[in-house]
Amino acid sequence: MSSKLFSDQELDALQQMPKRVTNPGARWLDKPGHQQRNFQVRGQGEHLSHFSVYQRQNLLDECDFSCGIVYIPQGGRRLTLARYNGPSHRHGEVVYRPHIHRATAEAIAEGRKPESEADETDRLQTLDGALACLLDDFNVGGSAPRNTRS
Repeated sequence: MSSKLFSDQELDALQQMPKRVTNPGARWLDKPGHQQRNFQVRGQGEHLSHFSVYQRQNLLDECDFSCGIVYIPQGGRRLTLARYNGPSHRHGEVVYRPHIHRATAEAIAEGRKPESEADETDRLQTLDGALACLLDDFNVGGSAPRNTRS
């Protein structure tokens, strides 16, 4: 949960801010039941903001994946801005279809998980597709993360 109340305009500004991956060769790590890698991301220009982009893939279910972006404010609590999920589970009205969660000011103000709501999408079918959508949607440029999954 976020301790700061973000407005929709602040959330939009974080999304639109130009960003760059600083470790495009991030390695996959084996975790219990899945693999994960984390990219460090910096806001560009006068924006010195920090972000993290992660990819997570279930080892037994190709449809069970997640790719997300987290805002890391200096001295504040981390805020998940978005998650791009595979079709491995139901989420409300979304039944076993890829979906995108986005943080909203309303969810934050109500004390819910900031990215609790999700919308079905046909923009992605794989973890690599989810990463491509996230990088485009959140204005992340520079050296594209390299797919080095083992």
